[in-house]
Amino acid sequence: MYYFQTKTKKSKKILNKQFAVMKKTIKPTDTRIKEEKRTIIKKKINENKTVTVRQVAQTSSALFFQFNTQLGPPYHILVDTNFISFSIKYKMDVVQNMMDCLYAKCIPYVTDCIVGELEKLGQKYKIALKIVKDPRFQRIQCMHPGTYADDCLVQRVTQHKCYIVATCDRDLKRRIRKIPGVPIMYIAQRRYTIERMPDAYGAPKK
Repeated sequence: MYYFQTKTKKSKKILNKQFAVMKKTIKPTDTRIKEEKRTIIKKKINENKTVTVRQVAQTSSALFFQFNTQLGPPYHILVDTNFISFSIKYKMDVVQNMMDCLYAKCIPYVTDCIVGELEKLGQKYKIALKIVKDPRFQRIQCMHPGTYADDCLVQRVTQHKCYIVATCDRDLKRRIRKIPGVPIMYIAQRRYTIERMPDAYGAPKK
């Protein structure tokens, strides 16, 4: 008798579990629900559906066509610190090699923070500082505090799509690739080459 009672208790528990699993809810459109309750259910459903707003950054109007229409001769090229140092290492004239790459007049630009970086590096970068102060190089004033050039270049290129960035820094190139319509000039096979620019006839092809 005792064994039978325990068995029935266990079987009741199993049945209750199965009932909990198989329990169904009535749809709000069901005819059995009163209209007052139906409106309450609908309100709860609408409250649960939260609308997620996505903010997409506005792209420049210059990127309406296949590539950036603001780019054209004479080309305005923002030069990085390590680009100048690699040019010195391979004994390359900056302005002449830029023109050989793009087959057009090129105006190299340096910001105040890049000049500040070279001044901080001391005598080792004395030649680089001399190249930067060449009259062919244009100087851009920086309004931000500090001398970290990468953030300055990225911010400037994001705001104005008329520049080409000359750099050999991998991290900076990765950051600039995220900005649409900005070509990158770098050194490959002891020559200046450019990516994301279809009209660069003088650039060596990969």
